[in-house]
Amino acid sequence: MRTALLVIAAQFVFATTAGAQIRDAAVTGGRVSGVVADGITAFKGIPFAAPPVGARRWKAPQPVVKWTGVKTATAFAPGCMQDPALAKLFGAPDAVSEDCLYLNVWTPARTAAERLPVMVWIYGGAFTSGMTSIPAYDGAPLAEKGVVLVSASYRVGPFGFLAHPDLSRESGKGSGNYGLQDQIAALRWVKDNISKFGGDADRVTIFGESAGGISVSMLAASPAAKGLFHRAISESGGSFGPAKTANEGGATVPSLKVAEATGRAFLTRLGAADVDAARALPAETIQKALGGGLASGFWPVFDGDVLPGDQYELYRAKRYNDTPILIGTNSDEGVTFVPGAAQPAAFEAAIRAGYGAKADAILAAYPHATLMESTQSARNIFRDATFAWHTWAWALLQSKQNKSKAYVYYFDHRTPLSPNGAGHAAEIPYVFRTLGKFTGPAALVGSPRPEDRAMSDLMSSYWVNFAKTGDPNGPGLPPWPAFTESAQATMYFDAKPSARPAPNMTQIKALDEYFAWRRQEAKK
Repeated sequence: MRTALLVIAAQFVFATTAGAQIRDAAVTGGRVSGVVADGITAFKGIPFAAPPVGARRWKAPQPVVKWTGVKTATAFAPGCMQDPALAKLFGAPDAVSEDCLYLNVWTPARTAAERLPVMVWIYGGAFTSGMTSIPAYDGAPLAEKGVVLVSASYRVGPFGFLAHPDLSRESGKGSGNYGLQDQIAALRWVKDNISKFGGDADRVTIFGESAGGISVSMLAASPAAKGLFHRAISESGGSFGPAKTANEGGATVPSLKVAEATGRAFLTRLGAADVDAARALPAETIQKALGGGLASGFWPVFDGDVLPGDQYELYRAKRYNDTPILIGTNSDEGVTFVPGAAQPAAFEAAIRAGYGAKADAILAAYPHATLMESTQSARNIFRDATFAWHTWAWALLQSKQNKSKAYVYYFDHRTPLSPNGAGHAAEIPYVFRTLGKFTGPAALVGSPRPEDRAMSDLMSSYWVNFAKTGDPNGPGLPPWPAFTESAQATMYFDAKPSARPAPNMTQIKALDEYFAWRRQEAKK
């Protein structure tokens, strides 16, 4: 009888241990508790910095304000100040606040000793919008594959990227990159705290899409982010063009001088005599002055500190954070930004206005004799000049160093809603395993088909393998060779996933010559 009781007791202890889950953790600032569902513990709304309000507006993120007791971390914090209309398109709540520097953790770990790989998601939104609460960013399905998933908010629009001479003097290090500094502060939090959630602080992968993918590229070149991550995934990102000084084609990152001029003009629009006066204004007043939509005029800045300068030149000089990279673009991204028709004459005029002495070469690479051709070319050059060339240049520059490997993909999975190719952001629910939760214009809407689920399992497996080892390959997956200068292999995610030559190379080469010319012009 005693032996039987001991066996039952041992079975009970084993069952209790096997079902154990991390439910609370002591982190920077205090203790937090999460909620368990289907083997994943979710912690939502953990502060990683002090609220950037009042005198802290337009300053680098400050240390977390400590709290007492146990903070219940079961609900997303409001998104950072923005026009919430875009995020609502993707199913997010419309709550926004200037007090927004919070992150979320999903962990499958049963104990803090597991040391699982960590993936940190950086949302997109043209540096003007974006929230961690978008349903397609739910971290639980990807965490089920054996990673600790983190998503973090960062300031956007003028709150995140306003540069001004007063702010530059105040910091002594330039201004305008507060949103990027938020991302870096979140990564520091991960380094200091993720082990409490069963994560490995020495195996952190940053990944993001669009502005989030561009952010990943920028963090890869930022001295301030050195040592805070060990792999990088950029979906439709990259930032390898020279500084924007006017309306140059493909240029997005302004010099500090240009960004400060934009900041002065914005304060004038606010009716604020100086930065102190602008700090005294309600956040809603600043957001209203900005207006709606994505064209805010605010973007990360070559401030000489967080972003030292042209990333192309930094990589050539071997001044970057060397980690394996997994990067790529989608086949029909341009349709998201150029949904209507583009007349041949209007297309040619736009190219001549933006591409200067290289306009003829660009026009030769992008057919535009008919309305159908010019419309497609308008979409394609947006895709290539904004995303594809930057991705190709990044992979080429890194592969030339012959150190950490580069893996490149081309997402061309087609659905009844996207028969001509994959639109911008269309890959996100496949990576996150959240098919059916993405309600935006480039989304998979309705019930996923078997081929959609198969693509999601394939892509999420590659992404998780990369987070684990720095190499996406694994048992049962089509081989994905590294990209090299001599063999520019690209993994195509389409009806027959396989590695093939890089796409769009005629256009990419034309753009490469254009960007090289712009870079030389900038040195004069």
